[in-house]
Parts: sequence; C-alpha cells; structure tokens
Amino acid sequence: MEIPKICRYCGGVVRLVPAAEVYGMAAAKRLGIEQEKFYQCQNCNARVGCHKGTTRPLGNLANETLRMKRKETHQIFDSFWRERGMTRTQGYHWMAKKLRLSEQLAHIGGFEMDRCQRLIDLCEKERNKEVA
Repeated sequence: MEIPKICRYCGGVVRLVPAAEVYGMAAAKRLGIEQEKFYQCQNCNARVGCHKGTTRPLGNLANETLRMKRKETHQIFDSFWRERGMTRTQGYHWMAKKLRLSEQLAHIGGFEMDRCQRLIDLCEKERNKEVA
C-alpha cells in the first residue's frame, strides 16, 4: 500500500503518529499497541494502522464509517474461514477467487464500503448453502 501524505477525504496533511496519539497512552497500552504507528489526517482524523513493528500501511486511509465497516467485514470473514477449518492464507485465496481479485488486492484494509458488503454477502450466502 502507498504511504498516504494527503487525506483522500479532506485534502488535509497526513502524518505518521504513535498509537498513543490516536488512542491515548492508557488505551494503547491496554490494547498492546503502544509501539505501533498510524497514518492520521490532522484535519478530519481519517487514519490507517501500520503492519506490526513497521511504518508500512495496512491499507488506505479510512474515515470512521469505513473503519467500522472494515471491522465488521473482518469479524464476519475471519469467523467464516475459521469455521471451515481454513488457514488465514487459504481464506484469503478463497476471497480473492470469489471476488475476482489479485492476491495483492484481496485485503480488507484496502476495501471500500461496496466491496466490504460484497464479501459479507458472499460469506452469508456460503453459510446459507450449508444450512439448506
């Protein structure tokens, strides 16, 4: 993923900041992310976390609405592949194939609202097949 410099929502300046600046020191410690970094818009608070121990973004900047949708998508998708006895890698291969995405683009951190919903719908459709 590309390192964000300008916010895609408001055009504000994006800075690399420690987790404590985003969540507060106590919360960052409680969550075990006090050493982690985030890219955050200094104007509208859109942000994206970094891969553990790096400054490499996990996806692209997201406002609060999109962050919540991605979190919901991850919860549904992660439980889906685990229920089927897949490894995480197998789950992502399945996702890429079903959504007709390259392995490089098959990351929820880069999804927009519509793609998140498509993945949620796919998981639910597969679950319903097994019940019927």
